[in-house]
Amino acid sequence: MRRTRGTRRTAVLGSAGTLVAVTLIAGAVAAPTANAGTETGGTADAGARFGKEREDREARGVALAARRAAKAGVDWKDCPADWGLEKPIQCGWVTVPLDYARPDGKQIKLAVDRIGNTGTKGERQGALVYNPGGPGASGLRFPRRVVTQNKLWEKTAKAYDFVGFEPRGVGHSAPVSCMDPQEFVKAPKPDPIPDNEADKRVQRKLAAEYADGCQERSGALLPHMTTPNTARDLDVIRAALGEKKLNFLGVSYGTYLGAVYGTLFPTHVRRMVFDSVVNPRTDKIWYEVNLDQDTAFEKRLIDWMTWVAKNDAAFHLGDTYGEVRAQWEKLRATAKKRPLDGVVGPAELHSYFQNAPYYDSYWVQIATNWSKYVAGDPKPLIEAASPDMDDKAGNAASENSNAVYTAVECADAKWPRSWRKWDRDNTRIHKTSPFFTWGNAWMNLPCATWSSKQQRPLEIESRKGLPPTLLVQATRDAATPYPGALELHKHLKGSRLVTEKDAGSHGITNIPNPCLNDRVDAYLLTGRLDSSDVTCGPHATPKP
Repeated sequence: MRRTRGTRRTAVLGSAGTLVAVTLIAGAVAAPTANAGTETGGTADAGARFGKEREDREARGVALAARRAAKAGVDWKDCPADWGLEKPIQCGWVTVPLDYARPDGKQIKLAVDRIGNTGTKGERQGALVYNPGGPGASGLRFPRRVVTQNKLWEKTAKAYDFVGFEPRGVGHSAPVSCMDPQEFVKAPKPDPIPDNEADKRVQRKLAAEYADGCQERSGALLPHMTTPNTARDLDVIRAALGEKKLNFLGVSYGTYLGAVYGTLFPTHVRRMVFDSVVNPRTDKIWYEVNLDQDTAFEKRLIDWMTWVAKNDAAFHLGDTYGEVRAQWEKLRATAKKRPLDGVVGPAELHSYFQNAPYYDSYWVQIATNWSKYVAGDPKPLIEAASPDMDDKAGNAASENSNAVYTAVECADAKWPRSWRKWDRDNTRIHKTSPFFTWGNAWMNLPCATWSSKQQRPLEIESRKGLPPTLLVQATRDAATPYPGALELHKHLKGSRLVTEKDAGSHGITNIPNPCLNDRVDAYLLTGRLDSSDVTCGPHATPKP
């Protein structure tokens, strides 16, 4: 699942040109079959044989690449100054094939970083590799949890090197691009909620142009931007680190990446934590997963607005949910008629306000800025919701992140090509979930006209040798709805699920809740899991 960007600097545009927070969902697992075949027997059989041959070549290719990486290791050095990673964090590169079926063909380099374990040599248990989601998010800031002395990770840091990486296409790792970054952040963008068919035609045109831009700027990379390939990259990174088995923490889309890795390389897993889980069902990836998000976001938006109403003494936005919602509609209508400061229209407001359903750590900030706007001080809200046109590096990173999200989702699964289906499904869901639905549709619509190969999702399963794994999930998570955790739990034999009840933040291993934090520590440090699934109470609700 893709994480939203929570600040003015990192606000992200939807792929169709609408400013929306990045959807939480990640790329789908594509089966490594190069040719899907057809429903006719002979052609289907030929396609299956061709797919099996390619799958075998990819398996041999990743084994060869891993052997080479184990021999080469990583040449660790101080990180480049412009990466923002202070000592003692070190950075390096791992070389992988672009196409694992052709391991001696074109190679790409993946950026990795690490910080050594803080305990003794005897306490060290290896490397803990992290993926924060996306697809399109960089994991390079993970070692900073040790530098900043994040207390939640103190015990785990004694035992593990913390290792981050930028997946293929992301950041410094053979970056993908779909449009000029400065054009990408220009505002205001079209209102994501269409008033009529003409509005929809505008968004459809933008989505098709975006898909074409991806092909023009990054076409050689696109067929290889799949979750299975990133999982193969992860195995090569494991080998380069000198690790016989992988310890992995995946959040959001990172859970899907972990599930694919566990399916492809079950005997290479040591310990694996899935935090905020993507539904791995092959019929859900990725079109249906996004539709499920729409209704979950609406429920979590209501949670936040209800909280704002309960704290009306602080925010003065209304003392009932209905009054607060009416204030939102009034703000939207005002910005639609005349964008705030000329740049913040409904699209920019949706992008900023989406942070509240994602993370309750934003509840106070967004409500405060909104309250100040209503009280006559619009500056804080405008600054928070506006793109920073002068931040060229930040804008390039945002454009790249959005491009990778689109490239992986579109390559990982076959999307509906019929606009009638998109229109029918999103019109229906919008009736009860108007906040997120259309913006999410425009975000993903480039996949309907994607010209590069789209694969079929891998069937996630517990293959022989996969050890017990740990899943953690909040019941009201908007980006990765709770049923996804239940589904993956069923697929992973021997796994345990820790549920945070009546909570809805995304990525909960980094939030203080001893009931959950202690179990994550116990699993990573000892491999110990509870004898049955566990339900924890929610973490503390924010206070104004």
